[in-house]
Amino acid sequence: MLLDQETIDIIKTSKTIAVVGCSPKPYRDSNSVARYLIQQEYSVVPINPKHDMILDVRAYPDLLAARESEGPIQIVDIFRAPEHVLPHVEEAIEIGARLVWMQLGVANEEAALKARQAGITVVMDQCLRTQHKELRRRRLL
Repeated sequence: MLLDQETIDIIKTSKTIAVVGCSPKPYRDSNSVARYLIQQEYSVVPINPKHDMILDVRAYPDLLAARESEGPIQIVDIFRAPEHVLPHVEEAIEIGARLVWMQLGVANEEAALKARQAGITVVMDQCLRTQHKELRRRRLL
């Protein structure tokens, strides 16, 4: 499914992406997606309270700590089970994110509604890397 123009514009103009649930293990999807985003020249901010560094980048326990050190975060890419998404969306609202992206297999309607009510664009149950590659293939990025 191709994204709407508003979402494409956010991806196109964003500089910083927080990857919530980013794993240090290279075989995990969160790690490979974060690595891909770094290769695409985004500033990636890993969010994982159990690690200080992931992919040679400083990791943070939560979005609030990340914003305090890294500055504005435009996209929040969530790799957490659906039942654990809401607190991250609440933080995304607090830090002023423009887009909340719930990865493939992750959908939480309550969290999505809350984000949309706060004026944040939401994508659920899709892979950011897959969509980014498709947008590049179509020359939309």
